[in-house]
Amino acid sequence: MTFINASWLAPVPKGYPKLLAVRGISQQPVKLDPQDGDCAARQIEPPVHEFIENTSPSIQRASGMGAAMVMVDVNASADGKVVLLREKALDCRTNGKGDVSAATLAQMRGLDAGYGYSADGGKTFPLRGRGVGYIATLDDALQAQSKEPLLFNLSGKGPGVAAKLVDALLASGREVEKLGDSFMGDEAAIAPIKRRFPGAWAFSIQAARACTSDYQLQGWLGLTPASCKQGTILIPINRQWLFAGWPNRLIARMAAVGGHVVVTGPASDLAEPRGLDLPEQIGQVPASFNGHIWVSDLWVIGPALHPAGDRRNGREKAETEALIAKRRENR
Repeated sequence: MTFINASWLAPVPKGYPKLLAVRGISQQPVKLDPQDGDCAARQIEPPVHEFIENTSPSIQRASGMGAAMVMVDVNASADGKVVLLREKALDCRTNGKGDVSAATLAQMRGLDAGYGYSADGGKTFPLRGRGVGYIATLDDALQAQSKEPLLFNLSGKGPGVAAKLVDALLASGREVEKLGDSFMGDEAAIAPIKRRFPGAWAFSIQAARACTSDYQLQGWLGLTPASCKQGTILIPINRQWLFAGWPNRLIARMAAVGGHVVVTGPASDLAEPRGLDLPEQIGQVPASFNGHIWVSDLWVIGPALHPAGDRRNGREKAETEALIAKRRENR
């Protein structure tokens, strides 16, 4: 078992690690696992920048800070337009009311995307007024990320939203498979994506967790589980030792079955993976790793991996360092 799982006997993977920025540059919640019905925007850390998730400036800045891929949340308006909003309701982050699906794009264009953010439980709103007109459409995202891939998050959305996304992508003329665009969502939402873009990376968190769990059991026998074929395996930064042949042998095995390997933050039971949000976590990723690194806070992680691209000013750096210290203290 030691021999067949020896990472150093496997070929060194070609390529380099690719940062996957969750929602671009975004404000970070104090609670990473708010209960159903809670609004994470009302529980953020004190802002050290003014970027708002799922907006064009956020996506563009993420690319400039080293993101190889940006994840955006997909929703649909009342008039069938694809918009980038995480929640089903407008009330949390914006000054709108009701469900996203009941508002037209024109109505959403006039809303303030930064309206609901607060670091003190709703006493003050530091981003209010700074996101007017910033609610983005799919076209905005494609323009902001015209040459780099996007990961479209359909989690919590049904096949109807997925179908609208497919139609909009086809109408845009975007070369989805050639650019490497990816899709994440429930199995029902992913099904129409796989039918229309069979060569694209499309997965559900449920299937990824099944592959991850199965590999932990079968990998030590030199086997790659059937659940990992063209699948996705999640490697928590604090549990790398649990995976047979990590990193080189595992990477080779997943490549042989058309699979994808993603390094995440510490293991959790959240609806989506926890991402990296401390600079020292980058140092825990093996030098030979060539897959995607799930990043919750690119504002912190990007400069740690790509210091030459750090364009934050002195105040932003100082405030960020103070926030990182506080984050470490609370862990």
